[in-house]
Amino acid sequence: MSRSIRWRIGTPYILLIWVIMAVLGVYFTRLVQSIYLKDLENELISEVRLLRSILSAQFPADAQSDHLDQLAKDWAGELNKRVTIIAQDGTVLGESDFDRAQMDNHASRSEIIQASLSGIGIETRRSDTLGIPMMYVAASIRSTSGEIMGYVRIGMPTERIQNDLSLLQRTLIVVTILFSLTAGFLAIFIANRITHPIRQLAQAAAQMARGQLESRLIPTTQDEIGGLTIAFNEMAAELNAKIQALDAERGRIAAVLEVMSDGVLIIDEEGKVQLVNSAAESMFGVSHDEALGRSLIEVLRQHQITEVWEQCRRSGETQTTTVEISAHRLYLQCIATPLGPTLQGNTLLLFQNLTRLRRLETVRQDFISNISHELRTPLASLKALAETLQESAIDDPPAAKRFLQRMETELDALTQMVEELLELSRIESGRVPLKMSPTSPIRLISQAVERLALQAERARLEISIHCPNDLSPVLADERRLAQVIVNLLHNAIKFTPAGGRIELRAEHDGDHILFSVKDNGVGIPSEDLPRIFERFYKTDRARSSGGTGLGLAIARHLVEAHGGRIWVESLEGQGSTFSFSIPIAT
Repeated sequence: MSRSIRWRIGTPYILLIWVIMAVLGVYFTRLVQSIYLKDLENELISEVRLLRSILSAQFPADAQSDHLDQLAKDWAGELNKRVTIIAQDGTVLGESDFDRAQMDNHASRSEIIQASLSGIGIETRRSDTLGIPMMYVAASIRSTSGEIMGYVRIGMPTERIQNDLSLLQRTLIVVTILFSLTAGFLAIFIANRITHPIRQLAQAAAQMARGQLESRLIPTTQDEIGGLTIAFNEMAAELNAKIQALDAERGRIAAVLEVMSDGVLIIDEEGKVQLVNSAAESMFGVSHDEALGRSLIEVLRQHQITEVWEQCRRSGETQTTTVEISAHRLYLQCIATPLGPTLQGNTLLLFQNLTRLRRLETVRQDFISNISHELRTPLASLKALAETLQESAIDDPPAAKRFLQRMETELDALTQMVEELLELSRIESGRVPLKMSPTSPIRLISQAVERLALQAERARLEISIHCPNDLSPVLADERRLAQVIVNLLHNAIKFTPAGGRIELRAEHDGDHILFSVKDNGVGIPSEDLPRIFERFYKTDRARSSGGTGLGLAIARHLVEAHGGRIWVESLEGQGSTFSFSIPIAT
């Protein structure tokens, strides 16, 4: 409450009013007290003079009688005061409140001495006779010749005076308090009226601080506060418009950053991360909350990136480098750009994911290497056979026929390779239409086994089928999907030693049918597993076993064209299991 502006305005006025009223109360109390005492003295002087004028005419005759004593009592009853008549030598001749015979001589009383000198004597003191404080006014009684014949004195207890003064003081104090309270309440009321618009402004400002920018005030006065209210409303409207524009701009920037495939970080001049988008979070495996406010090296743990940022900060020029994140198998290009006057001292780090491009480049290089390798052998054989025929074998019909048969075999291998390449190209480009229809899994497996049964028998391999006849049909192109199983079974036969076992299985897997071809052959090295479905990719053991290296690539693309996925599990020397899943026909 003490911090409220209305109290800071009202309290000084209230204190000022109370101080002024207290000073005025004390002043008027003393003034009235002085006036009251002066009036009382004048009253007593008037009364004592009146008594003196009465006594002046009869004092000589009655000075020694009891009449003066009775007269003092009568006058005291009328005046409600003590009356004493004293002789010129100080003897008490008349007394209204005490036995005059027992009273001391009053010649030494101060008021009597003053009266003997100036005619009137005034004294306030404790009465020796009554033992209480009294105010005395005495007057000398003189003869016509001016000689003093005696004195008349009126006394009034000061207790009565103090009671009257106390009543007067209490009245003045009550009036002062009532007036001060009234003035204080008026001061508070006025201060409240003055500060009410200011409090409304403060509340509106607090609402704006909490984000409620629509708060507006209606001006209730035409003074400076009214002008301030109008200015506040204009400021609030302008601020609201600017904040909405900033929010819209920030939303657009945030949307762009979120959908960007490139990672973005903003680093301040102290090397602390100020912004990180979703792509960067995914690249480096950090969350937004973990990254903000932490150092670049602490967040990314890549000294090469930190060095690029430091070079950019020192030179003020764009720096570029490539970084390989082995933990996430990523190959990134990092571009560090100073933000200049826009954000002084800050640096933008842009991370472009070149992993796919690098992988494609690797695949391209491998493709060229593999196809060159695959073509070199048959072409070299054809060239050697042709040269042999040309030189000598043409004249030897049996040898010429044998060479021609070998040439035909090599040409068939080349033709198969070209056809499989064309087939794979058509599948990858989506130019092979699939004739989808509900197809029984057991039918697909049986067709593949029938086609390769003789080959498996020659290789002395045992093939077993585990597929319920009532298994749900899959939605597939029967001929194409059967080709997938044939390719997988052919690989299993080729890489399984004599006496081995091959197991074909189909079973439910949620809303898919899971097909698998399992053998106990030579297996696949773990480092080759990620690339086993690439074109022309062969393990070292496979290169001496013939084949084009396109069968698994064709199988992968056909399975994916059916909306499924294919994978392999293998341990070197313990065999392999190729599996793929196809959605159930609904």
